[in-house]
Amino acid sequence: MESPKRIKSTLTYLKKLFIMPDSPDKFVEFGHELLELIHDFFQEKGGIHSSATLPELSKIFDQTSIPDSPLLIKDVLSEVRSKVINHSVKVGNPYYIGHMTSAIPYFNILLEMIIAALNQNQVKIETAKASSFVERELVAWLHSLIFNRKESYYRKNIHNPRVALGNVTSGGTLSNMTALMVAREKAFPPSGDFPGLRIAGTDKALQHYGYKRGVVIVSTRGHYSITKAANLLGIGESNVINIPVDSNNHIDIKKLRIRINAIQRELRNRKTKIIAIIGIAGTTETGNVDNLEALRDISSEVGAHFHVDACWGGPALLVDEYRSIFKGIEKADSVSIDAHKLLYCPISMGLVLFRSEKDLNLIRHTSRYVIRRNSVDTGRFTVEGSRPFACLKPWASLKIIGRKGYGLLFRHARESTDYLRSILDRCGNFETLNIPELFILNYRFIPEAVQEQLSVWRNIALSKKRNNIETAKRKIRKVNRLINGLNVKLHRELRRDDTTFVSRTTLESTRYRPQNIVVLRAVLINPLTDEKVLDEIVETQNRIGHQIWMEFESSYKKIRDESY
Repeated sequence: MESPKRIKSTLTYLKKLFIMPDSPDKFVEFGHELLELIHDFFQEKGGIHSSATLPELSKIFDQTSIPDSPLLIKDVLSEVRSKVINHSVKVGNPYYIGHMTSAIPYFNILLEMIIAALNQNQVKIETAKASSFVERELVAWLHSLIFNRKESYYRKNIHNPRVALGNVTSGGTLSNMTALMVAREKAFPPSGDFPGLRIAGTDKALQHYGYKRGVVIVSTRGHYSITKAANLLGIGESNVINIPVDSNNHIDIKKLRIRINAIQRELRNRKTKIIAIIGIAGTTETGNVDNLEALRDISSEVGAHFHVDACWGGPALLVDEYRSIFKGIEKADSVSIDAHKLLYCPISMGLVLFRSEKDLNLIRHTSRYVIRRNSVDTGRFTVEGSRPFACLKPWASLKIIGRKGYGLLFRHARESTDYLRSILDRCGNFETLNIPELFILNYRFIPEAVQEQLSVWRNIALSKKRNNIETAKRKIRKVNRLINGLNVKLHRELRRDDTTFVSRTTLESTRYRPQNIVVLRAVLINPLTDEKVLDEIVETQNRIGHQIWMEFESSYKKIRDESY
């Protein structure tokens, strides 16, 4: 490749980089070149991942010093093409069904250009005039979608600078942390000469209220951001209490009440304060929704903040046919949503909405040079300081696609999920292991004969022939460990094949509980993924799975033929 041209660094040259070119043709020329790079990336045939290995990529990006002399824009764009774009993951590929990152509407590329060009900073009205109002309007839309308050409520509060219905954040992690930050302040408010936890700190708060610890309760399907938030907020990772889930991956309400009763016995000795109970509306691994109504009731009984992590599932509320599975979400104290998931926006943007417009005042803060006490700056209510005009993406997407359009997208996602499940079941060599609610399917490769044998052993394990029960259970555990290894290897081989992609996780909540089962995880939201694509994905997995099974078959037969 031709060496890039070095140019002389002068202030005159640099000034030209900070203003629009004299002729719009020059700007359009670079714009066309950029769009061609993106277009070529989408049109390129071949694998989902580039053929470059990780060690090879480390050699491409091995310069240890900052460049000294400037390069021409066109030369840097050429380097971006060869070094970055050519080795990026094609997450929009219809055969890529492994993660919540999917294809996006092309107009979002243009919106990103507008966001970069305007370079608004949402922390303060002086750097984000119109965009601050866009943000408040978007927050009101989604607040209404969740909490459905009267029109008069939104007329009063949509642009009321003294309150905030919610925050735009950089993603679900910050949304969940903001909700728990508010919950923490509500749990340990100012009292007498105690100024509140945010001022005095956790130790003095616990001491003032006579507690030894504060806890957050969530199911074992809770997102890892909950643990991170507990760490950062001084609650402590060990004080996140995980409640087991039932066979449908919903928090087990009975086991939750048992744990709550145990904590309440501690409460009589003033040992433990329940800061928050968290419901999941679209679990990351399985796409299921907790019993939000029951969680609201329990939260009220114990005086805890009720937060709903709806980062995955929340946008499904746009479609009436899904509202029933979210019953009770309107009673939450706070709800988090990600725009870069089911709103089909680029990475990354989240929101956290509060039922009470006054809650964010608990973490309100000011500064002398921005976000002054009597300002209208949205940054007074946010954990983050400087933030981009990211809200333009979901604001425009909701206008361009509309509720009816999202309904069609979600219907296609549901049909894709159902179709994948049906062809996996018909194939015979796969076992589906969850009941999908929101477009995520868990399954594993397991030859049909092995499934039939496991079924026989499970029937024995449930029978009254006590002398055979333990042997059957032991054989089930051994075979499942063998099939776990098979599916780990299958996942690796699918990565090497690189024509399709699904992710992988481990679940304790399948029909084989409490044994951990390795499962493949498909996320079926890409509107470009059709039945033909899904047929090819299953054919590929079945073919490679059979090839790998030959390495495992003899080990299976030894387990099968062990005497009782």
